[in-house]
Amino acid sequence: MIRYTLTCDRNHGFESWFKSAEAFDTLLAAGHVTCGVCGSAKVTKDLMAPAVRPARKAAERPLSAPGTDIEKALAQMRREVEENSEYVGLNFASEARRIHSGEAPDRSIYGEARIEEAKKLLEDGVPVAPLPFMPARKTN
Repeated sequence: MIRYTLTCDRNHGFESWFKSAEAFDTLLAAGHVTCGVCGSAKVTKDLMAPAVRPARKAAERPLSAPGTDIEKALAQMRREVEENSEYVGLNFASEARRIHSGEAPDRSIYGEARIEEAKKLLEDGVPVAPLPFMPARKTN
């Protein structure tokens, strides 16, 4: 996997992960790499520094405050979800189904599900949505 810092023709900056440099080139040429803010497919790679794994102690320190408006909005969304929902981990699909059927108390939950599980929940009318961040335990 490779992460690229990208900019659209309207100067919106964002990052995205790709399977390989070749995969990025193929997706870009097909018009499948678009800006998440404005939808523009006129995207270029920015100059990037290589990622260097920090020392263990440095990795344990809290992340610095986000910089862009999008990063700030995502950080706020994450705080809201974590403060107002219960993390159910890998049991998300079964717990969402139990809540929907009335077998479990009605409450806000978040967790992890395979794409097949999430699709099946939606097909069955269970209201779920993907979150634009990984649970804290998955980010290290």
